[in-house]
Amino acid sequence: MKTTPNDMMRTGWQVTMLAWETQMVMAMRMMGMAGLWSVLPSEDRRMVSEKPPAFAEAAMAAGAATLSGKRPDQALDIWTRSLRRKTGGNMRRLASRGPKIG
Repeated sequence: MKTTPNDMMRTGWQVTMLAWETQMVMAMRMMGMAGLWSVLPSEDRRMVSEKPPAFAEAAMAAGAATLSGKRPDQALDIWTRSLRRKTGGNMRRLASRGPKIG
């Protein structure tokens, strides 16, 4: 099956959203380190420890998709969606804590 422009747009959108969510999480965590955002004391440890399992899970999902005959854009979409589960969750969790006031 051929890749359509719609397929490419969907995958591009997923990659764009991953980048946006990542930047938002990084900004809130940096503001937390500066004392401007309300974060838990465990946030520093969490931001380091969550990455290896998240990337391993995404790589395994994309690899399985590739081995099952999926197109490259489909494998990238699967990889991106796997990582977005983490970035989206982190973004929502950190955003709900809000800025540190007072």
